[in-house]
Amino acid sequence: MKLGAYLDRRRAEVNGALETLLPRPEGPAARLLETMRYAVFSGGKRIRPVLALAACEAFGGCVEDVLAPAAALELVHTYSLIHDDLPAMDDDDLRRGRPTAHKAFGEAEAILAGDALLTLAFEVLATRPAGAAMAARRAEAVALVARRAGYSGMVGGQLADLEAGRKPPAEAPLEWIHRHKTGALLSASVEIGALHAGAAAGDRAAMARYGEAVGLAFQIADDLLDRTASAEALGKTPGKDEKSGKATYPALLGLDASRREADRLVALALACIPVTVKEPAFLDALARYAVDRTH
Repeated sequence: MKLGAYLDRRRAEVNGALETLLPRPEGPAARLLETMRYAVFSGGKRIRPVLALAACEAFGGCVEDVLAPAAALELVHTYSLIHDDLPAMDDDDLRRGRPTAHKAFGEAEAILAGDALLTLAFEVLATRPAGAAMAARRAEAVALVARRAGYSGMVGGQLADLEAGRKPPAEAPLEWIHRHKTGALLSASVEIGALHAGAAAGDRAAMARYGEAVGLAFQIADDLLDRTASAEALGKTPGKDEKSGKATYPALLGLDASRREADRLVALALACIPVTVKEPAFLDALARYAVDRTH
């Protein structure tokens, strides 16, 4: 199966899981649920849950077992986007070609929707896959995502990114920012897949390194697209990073050197895939997709 068909199939499965996990907007919390669903079902590449499914599959695990935890990663990611778009953060009006959540529903609703998505994600991680035999893996998954999404991972990277905007790009800890803001949750994604497939500790550590390299390459590609793609292709306002003087690889290295660095990271990711992986083709293709995509 080619990567495009694989992505389509896996995204459909993830969207089905998300539909099941997110209640319909009814009752006293209807507006909150409407805001949550608006943000989650506004499109998106679903790269984090797809990576989790691919990693599970690569180690011979049952994809059905990891589908709900994989969808939980998308809930965490969507919460981060809602909050990242707020006026106090990146102050964006567009996300995935539509008004951002705070523009469509209001700032208070957007903040609370992000909070609700994050807490729902941990409810899912703590309860799925079900059964006493999976309890230890569920507990480990909760701890893993908490570390990768919290102050020592994604949230810490987001604050460092905001602080870097007040410095010249050359003075910003750029690699640290990207490894934490973007790479941490992508790394958690492949780790979750490997964990629920029963992979050995050493193999899971190798997959974490794969995820970190893919995450950094993915962010560099995002920064390049911000410089080169249209608003229609991106689904958000292009050129904002450059106009605001944000610390990015293109700002620091230029476009060509940034592309070379992204390619180097993909090669590093591929070298991290353990020899015990039963079918590495989609992990290989997803790493390349991180930098070859057009949006």
